[in-house]
Amino acid sequence: MPAAEIDVDVPLTRALLAEQHPDLADRHLEIAAHGWDNVMVRLGDDLAVRLPRRAPAARLVEHEALALPALAARLRAESPDVVVPAPVRVGRPSGALGYPWPWVVVPWAGGTSGEATAVSGRTAWAGTLGRLLAALHVPAPDDAPRNPVRGIPLQRRAEALDPSAFEARLAHVPVARHDAARRVWRQALDAPAYVGDPLWVHGDPHPANLVVEPGHAGRPDRLAAVVDWGDVTSGDPASDLGALWLVFDAAGRAACVAAVQEHANGGRGWDRATWDRAAGWGLLYATNMLAHADLHPRMLPIGRHALRALLSEAA
Repeated sequence: MPAAEIDVDVPLTRALLAEQHPDLADRHLEIAAHGWDNVMVRLGDDLAVRLPRRAPAARLVEHEALALPALAARLRAESPDVVVPAPVRVGRPSGALGYPWPWVVVPWAGGTSGEATAVSGRTAWAGTLGRLLAALHVPAPDDAPRNPVRGIPLQRRAEALDPSAFEARLAHVPVARHDAARRVWRQALDAPAYVGDPLWVHGDPHPANLVVEPGHAGRPDRLAAVVDWGDVTSGDPASDLGALWLVFDAAGRAACVAAVQEHANGGRGWDRATWDRAAGWGLLYATNMLAHADLHPRMLPIGRHALRALLSEAA
């Protein structure tokens, strides 16, 4: 039985490359990130190796390899300067090396993780992200990857089916804001469900999955890449739009919403129900980050920021 989790390091990465892509094996390797599910190893100057570190992530890497080639071309046409890292090589499980899952080589996206940048500075590229989300949210094919917790109707989430599951999330919300959180959630559940064609959704566009090129010489920061497409799926675009509360302050969110409304849904934008559902998704994301702060402390400030934004609007 494969290990539940593997310590992915540079020697293992080099051995996998030597076994399957030997023309890349002599390049410099450096651990760039230890994510929730994957390890990113920089490969030379222009590539990176993305390797699952635990079993559930292996399926997500397969989803990226399936969806990203077509999506990357579409999104590159919208914003040529924003990297969408479609795989350039695919790796197989290796019995000889004891590595049981598929892995990929992707373009390297240089810059700073979005969560490490000042929230106020993100307004500079809010319109870019809004246009990219609008370009992404188009009908997906029937064979788009399935994801049981993203893009689905909120009424099918565990927190809707079992009210105690939602109440458990409130343990991570200040007591004085519980009623405001319940209002956000109830308004999201009461909003009419999405009934159109299932649309492509990224599934997890929080700030740590956005790469920012810092500004210089008087120029503002810019969005350099949208990464970690493991949760890519199809369904309700509100699932992605909920991340706007995680990424931006009020000014940035307004700029991003304006770009979405100008370009999405054939230029018609999304209705109030979509944005009500999006706020519900944002609340789920924020409380999830607060609930797992011990394992992923870098997510704690993101969750706190989003919670403040959502609940101030619900006051």
